Amino acid sequence: MQVALDDYVRAAGIATELVNTAAEVWHGEDKLPDLTSLATFAELHSLPEPTRTGEVRAVHRLRDTVRELIDHPDRARLITGATALTSSLGDVTLDTSSGRARWAVSLRPGATVFDALSLSCGVGILGVVQTLGVARFRACGAPACRGAFIDTTRPGRRRYCMPGLCGNRVNVANHRARRASISTPELHRA
Repeated sequence: MQVALDDYVRAAGIATELVNTAAEVWHGEDKLPDLTSLATFAELHSLPEPTRTGEVRAVHRLRDTVRELIDHPDRARLITGATALTSSLGDVTLDTSSGRARWAVSLRPGATVFDALSLSCGVGILGVVQTLGVARFRACGAPACRGAFIDTTRPGRRRYCMPGLCGNRVNVANHRARRASISTPELHRA
């Protein structure tokens, strides 16, 4: 498996999805509690199939590491942390000979799902730092959510870790508040 920095959007998406499987995001329910759920996550992202229960604990530690990086987006810290995620898995190279910077990392044969996730998360973080900047590492804007994400959208205005879930909840809450404020004056007149 080889991941090019040009594919940082996909890799950053995997990092975002990984950190948002944590129990703190889902109010106590871990979305990667066992080997079966990890296998489903791996299949969804075309990663090697996990084979040992110990891989679940390793992925949980990786998830915490990636979350820590997203929560504290200092450029030097992000580069050091992401490089550490990728360095033992293959060679990270930055080719600038063509006048255009291009990172590429190769995963060693027989690598585990943990190795593949480390590589993807590291490459995603490095790609976003290089291409979009550290302002793209954010906490979810939904009031009750503890999720985090890496914004790879073109305009860079993403607000929610899971727009279809968190964004929808905020929109529904705002709609209900507007409806309640409209109907409240009518009740007072009667």
